Amino acid sequence: MTVIAITGATGFVGGHLLTQAAAAGHPVRALTRRPQPDRTGVTWIAGALDDPASLAALVEGADAVIHVAGAVNAPDRTGFARANIDGTAAVLAAGTDAGITRFVHVSSLSAREPQLSDYGWSKLQGENVVAASALDWSIVRPPAIYGPGDHEMLEIFRMAARGLVLLPPSGRFSIIAAEDLARLLLLQLTHYDRQILEADDGTPGGWDYHVFARLLGTMFDRRARTLSMPGPLLALGARIDGLIRGKGAKLTPDRVGYLRHPDWVVHGTMPDGPWRPQVATPAGLRATAAWYRAHGWL
Repeated sequence: MTVIAITGATGFVGGHLLTQAAAAGHPVRALTRRPQPDRTGVTWIAGALDDPASLAALVEGADAVIHVAGAVNAPDRTGFARANIDGTAAVLAAGTDAGITRFVHVSSLSAREPQLSDYGWSKLQGENVVAASALDWSIVRPPAIYGPGDHEMLEIFRMAARGLVLLPPSGRFSIIAAEDLARLLLLQLTHYDRQILEADDGTPGGWDYHVFARLLGTMFDRRARTLSMPGPLLALGARIDGLIRGKGAKLTPDRVGYLRHPDWVVHGTMPDGPWRPQVATPAGLRATAAWYRAHGWL
């Protein structure tokens, strides 16, 4: 079995990855800022991306790295750069020093349009750091990710449950279940050498925002009304969200930059290989809504 060093293991995607890695029998070394409960097959390493000693401990004895950690919100470009560029470079350096050859990197579809947001810019720069390394790398650019335990898409579920979903300006997007993404990350340990992958649920042409919102409404046995928000109103909403929720705001000025873009559909299809999406989106959304209810999030 492959010994895997994982960053971001305590987050949403990382949690799904840990579950699947354990099920496959892979020993895991996982970075964490806070104490974690014991977990079979997992060795927790206390530290952070800006702590070289902890990164050295993380990769000690590992065969490969899956780098999931990063910032989706930051106060400015410097904050995004620190997490998504400098952090990636630090993990690469630790892996290289330890003699690891396989490096799997989680980027974002926003890297395709780096001019729209500091987040997308930082993710592209992180990709460039990986691609310039001497390691055997692969990169995945996920679109919107959903599944049990996710905070980022929780608000749209809540709106659908109330029957009115506020949306960005008209456009289309792709989506992927965290379970499917985690499977792809594990397969990248042995497949897709030096490739940048865009993977989704397999829906041709992606999802129209309004069609998707109405589908979400059916998870709650109701007809969800939809309302597109013009760009200036989104920007105003971001300022209000920042005043109300501060650092916890989900709609940030930086995020408005890419929400206004009409095309977040993955380009092309996955290259030949063993991965294909297994989670049908309607079933996956229903399971996610049920998890939210069971845990009191809805």
